Amino acid sequence: MASVELALSAVEDLDTLIRVHSLPVNTRARVMRSLHALERFPLMGPALAGRWQGLRFILGPWRWLLLVYVHIEAEDRVVVVAVQDSRSSTAVTAARH
Repeated sequence: MASVELALSAVEDLDTLIRVHSLPVNTRARVMRSLHALERFPLMGPALAGRWQGLRFILGPWRWLLLVYVHIEAEDRVVVVAVQDSRSSTAVTAARH
């Protein structure tokens, strides 16, 4: 099973979204539950293209929340590198083909 961790950049993104959107106090726990499936299925998220090539994403815990990650196969690790609001014009979805 792969280990799942959040990069500092993802933690900062999440903290910002919690503050800006006044998300519930259990948001971090909800995000971790959304990431749980990546332990067994690290390639389940669709691959991104363009400047985001090499990364994948899943949604959760809300449909608008993108959890962008990389699977480091040699180390059997998943690292979440960004947490984005898909409703934003700067979201990762623009890079998807």
